[in-house]
Amino acid sequence: MFKKICTGLLILLGLLVVAAGAIYAAYWRPALAPIATPPSTAFSAQAIEQGRILAGMGNCAACHTVKGGADYAGGRGMATPFGTIHATNITPDPQTGIGRWSLAAFQRAMREGMGRDGEHLFPVFPYTHFALASDADIAALYAYFMTRPPVYAVTPANTVPFPLNQRALQAGWKLLFFKPGSLPRNAAQGADWNRGRYLAEGLAHCAACHTPRNALGAEVAGSAYQGAAIDHWYAPPLTAANTAPLPWTKDELYAFLRTGATALHGVAAGPMSEVVHEGMDASPDADIRALAAYFADLAKPQDQVVPPVDAASVIAAGIKRSQKVGMIDNDRGASLYVAACASCHSNSDGQPSLLRPELSLNSAVSAPDPSNLIQVILHGVGKDEGLRGVLMPAFAQSLTDADIAQLAAYLRRSRSHQPAWSNLEATVARVRAGK
Repeated sequence: MFKKICTGLLILLGLLVVAAGAIYAAYWRPALAPIATPPSTAFSAQAIEQGRILAGMGNCAACHTVKGGADYAGGRGMATPFGTIHATNITPDPQTGIGRWSLAAFQRAMREGMGRDGEHLFPVFPYTHFALASDADIAALYAYFMTRPPVYAVTPANTVPFPLNQRALQAGWKLLFFKPGSLPRNAAQGADWNRGRYLAEGLAHCAACHTPRNALGAEVAGSAYQGAAIDHWYAPPLTAANTAPLPWTKDELYAFLRTGATALHGVAAGPMSEVVHEGMDASPDADIRALAAYFADLAKPQDQVVPPVDAASVIAAGIKRSQKVGMIDNDRGASLYVAACASCHSNSDGQPSLLRPELSLNSAVSAPDPSNLIQVILHGVGKDEGLRGVLMPAFAQSLTDADIAQLAAYLRRSRSHQPAWSNLEATVARVRAGK
């Protein structure tokens, strides 16, 4: 019996080894020959400019530029459950950047998640989305990056432990979670919707933040745009699951993505502010409107007919309720609101103002996760974030964790119909510590 068990285990082990070898072979790619760095004159001014705009849409600088460092020289560490992975240098430096990469090598990285040397790239680089980009757009990005000033900058070592740092294992990850392909045009939708989907699903990789991930770091199938916690912020759902008091219409989405603020939802802060003001700032209006058209459609309930929301009634009821609760509450949270917030957030005339955000309409107050509200209370909103030129002061130095927890609980109770957040003080401490 023991001999049979051992024989069976050896056969099983052999099968597993054969299967692993087959997967590795299926995803194996050779190194591509290095090239001499092409001169800037090899690329047209039109291609370079288009590449600049697309690099903004993809927010490439956010990952590939370390704070205070040279543009696109890499080095920024991205914390993952598996360790810190550092973004690489994508300037045309021939030694430490992509100066010796051919267009074919660049295309392969974007489409297959494979470096010029034939090594798999970790999916923290969102090639699963970039694979949907067109040949022309990838060529324009290549033209742009190959004409940036070359910077010698060695990428710091990652801290992913053995054996997870073995890039050959990424072949298995790709087998499970990467389905390369293209986005065929949806004939039932208009040009704006199709363009918006192309940008959102491809270079803009919106789902990379707004979709929850599984234990292996892949986006959860069937949960696209359902919202996710990321880097101590919360990327809210971009579907009908969004809990904002008023729907995200095409006009509201356009205003938010173009200016970083809307009177009916709030302002962009943190990573989303980077997307709006440092990424998509160069994008043409047509592309921003296309994204708005696509996401406004996603935000509609898909399986039921819902009557239109009477925005005027929601606004009036929200402001009335917040003022009523504010008059009868006398707890610590209410007192903090009166002392620190009311002078800027009160809309006693019954109308929300872009310059005086109405918290009964604010997405951060109605979200299922309190992180965004806590972040803004702690760190404020800089004059280059949200609505440019307008700032909110930070309260990290003047309010304790308990103070912020009580203030957040008061705002949740008085300015939303959502259930109370739990463990607020512990959440404040974690967000403050950045853990």
